[in-house]
Amino acid sequence: MDNKAKHKIAVIGLGYVGLPLAVEFGKKYDVLGFDINGDRIAELQEGKDHTREADLEGLKEATAKRGDNIGLWFSFNRDELKKYNTYIITVPTPIDQFKTPDLTPLLKASEMIGSVLKVGDIVIYESTVYPGCTEEDCVPILEKVSGLKFNIDFFCGYSPERINPGDKVNTLTKIKKVTSGSNHEVAELVDQLYRSIIVAGTHKAPNLKVAEASKAIENAQRDVNISFVNELALIFDRIGIDTTDVIEAAGTKWNFLKYKPGLVGGHCIGVDPYYLAHKAERVGYHPEVILSGRRLNDNMGMFVANKVVKLMIAKGQRIKGARALLLGITFKENCPDIRNTRVTDIYKELTQFGINVEIYDPHANKEEVKNEYGLELVDNINKHYDAIILAVSHEEFKDIEYKALKNGNSTVIFDTKAFLDRDLVDGRL
Repeated sequence: MDNKAKHKIAVIGLGYVGLPLAVEFGKKYDVLGFDINGDRIAELQEGKDHTREADLEGLKEATAKRGDNIGLWFSFNRDELKKYNTYIITVPTPIDQFKTPDLTPLLKASEMIGSVLKVGDIVIYESTVYPGCTEEDCVPILEKVSGLKFNIDFFCGYSPERINPGDKVNTLTKIKKVTSGSNHEVAELVDQLYRSIIVAGTHKAPNLKVAEASKAIENAQRDVNISFVNELALIFDRIGIDTTDVIEAAGTKWNFLKYKPGLVGGHCIGVDPYYLAHKAERVGYHPEVILSGRRLNDNMGMFVANKVVKLMIAKGQRIKGARALLLGITFKENCPDIRNTRVTDIYKELTQFGINVEIYDPHANKEEVKNEYGLELVDNINKHYDAIILAVSHEEFKDIEYKALKNGNSTVIFDTKAFLDRDLVDGRL
């Protein structure tokens, strides 16, 4: 039986990860894009995508091919899942207020798939987890709900997502994909499935735990590296030298890694290290480096806010009642993704000083920001401000006439991304 007929794929969760995956598979297989959010399904059925991650032409191509053995369909009807035999779960895996992994979406998705699981089916997880989560947390639910036996009646795979939100160069098919399976035969089957759409190729890990761990350390490594340069920024601020200048000088050596200081948020780097740390502590090891890096990165918003206030005081400003403008609320530049943004830390700290803070972001969805953080975005910026903080380096912010927004010469402009003309700003990370 050829792969197109063999694999009937249901992608569970149509966010930043699931939608691009469903689109690419939909060009070659019979694919159901499933999401419990009816509004999201309605949007996609109209050929729209508010995350801006989908290739809309690709989406149109995949849905246009709909037939017996190929094409992309969308639904929030759980009964539709029964028609499929390969389930790819791409739901969020956040942390709770105590920095502990919140597996609720993952376990609920596993329970749902367990209710439709049949003999011979494969369940592939892409959600970021700690090593062992698939077999220790998800498989028992699949077995309990379905009444089937793991690696006898049904099988599992794990292939960590590597989507980089907002990146239109390193897209899904151009990033090498790690794959794995619950036995050798399934591992090869899962690898072949992904190899059929990933132009950059695949790397078949020896087992599920290795694949899970590879994802966790990708982001933990980056987090630790950024925490190092963030600590340098704190040190160099006290010394009175510019961190970017130091990095540029050190970067003239061929093996120096030019990480930049800044806020560390998002669905991966600001979250995944806690998953790895959680597993480490469960097996009796307290991770010093990982958690110290997390603590430092989580405090950078507070540092920025306090630095801005100090600069305002140095210019003779009255802090209580001052007006500040925060440019950007998304977790990274040129994309609408607000998940786990640390810009909110700057906002909270400034407001505690009695400063009135407005937030402007042309990429973020106002309703999402309101629902997620309880914050209102302004539609335009035409006032005078006592402080302007560039928090996200959206391209649109290069064209702002900053002098027109200043409330006289005492206005402080702070650049967290070393993005603006240096002569324009009073301070930067």
